[in-house]
Amino acid sequence: MLNIEDLKFDAQGLIPAIVVDGESGKLLTLAYMNRESLRISMLEGRTCFWSRSRQELWRKGETSGNVQHIISITADCDSDSLMILVRKEGPACHKGTESCFNDLLYLSESEHPFSYEGLLQLLQGRKLEKKEGSYTTYLFEKGRDKILKKVGEEATEVIIGGKADDKAETIYEIADLAYHVMVLMVDMGISLEDIRKELASRHVIDHKVKQEKMS
Repeated sequence: MLNIEDLKFDAQGLIPAIVVDGESGKLLTLAYMNRESLRISMLEGRTCFWSRSRQELWRKGETSGNVQHIISITADCDSDSLMILVRKEGPACHKGTESCFNDLLYLSESEHPFSYEGLLQLLQGRKLEKKEGSYTTYLFEKGRDKILKKVGEEATEVIIGGKADDKAETIYEIADLAYHVMVLMVDMGISLEDIRKELASRHVIDHKVKQEKMS
């Protein structure tokens, strides 16, 4: 494991720190640290940076309350930049947005990586603005009972595929199930963050159970 003295700070005694949401994996901000702010961050378990504009230390959230609790700090292969995984309280940007990276500069016409966040936004759009001929629109128009019926049907198909030990078919049916579950989430106003928090709470419980069994 590295220590602070192994890191390469620049001529101003700074090192870039890329802050990432430890739950969603979303890039939140790029800030800078000096040795003192890094030590404070590691000691307190919360991000503390060096402000290049004010030339002073600043603890993230000390005035706004938007604290970032540190999960881990990892150096890159050259030891001259850091990636900090955090559990955030509130937006990361001083403008009030979740991330500092919001202004699109370029968008490929051919490369469109999939994300659950992107799919959820698409489904939310279908609920607000009904698109004629859209299967998703059809589900929303039919209502909750239809959506629940499809969730049940797809869950059954997953069981059948798994029972038959058909990996390809099971993957296909799991994707169908995931889609219909997300339609239900949109219909009920459930966010991905709601699910992440629930899973995270179960992870903590599971970790505690494992510790108790080992003791």
